[in-house]
Amino acid sequence: MPVLHQMQLSGNCYKVRLAARQLGVEITLKDYGLHDGATRKPDFLSKNPNGRVPLLEFEDERRLSESDAILWYLSEDTHLLPADRWGRAEVLQWMFFEQTVTNPISRWPASGSLLHRKRNSIRDGI
Repeated sequence: MPVLHQMQLSGNCYKVRLAARQLGVEITLKDYGLHDGATRKPDFLSKNPNGRVPLLEFEDERRLSESDAILWYLSEDTHLLPADRWGRAEVLQWMFFEQTVTNPISRWPASGSLLHRKRNSIRDGI
């Protein structure tokens, strides 16, 4: 069974969990903390040198990172991915939009607001 290395607070990890559930794909979850540094340790970096989740690891030791790549892989030959070229292009259009426009905004609550960071940098003289 594939293992999804993930964080519960991550929207990108949530997308993968949601798609797997909708498609009936069984996965095992391996959770990482937001600030515990586990994704920066040699064991995880040997799986994904980028040091980020989500990461989908297969039994044959193949690994796929980046939420949209994982979604594309899981959706292949299912009702979630259109069979025609134009339909697939529209899916990619939405996926690129979601990652570049909405995703950066959705990260702020998980990692601290911009205002909170600004306040801390002023306090710390950075």
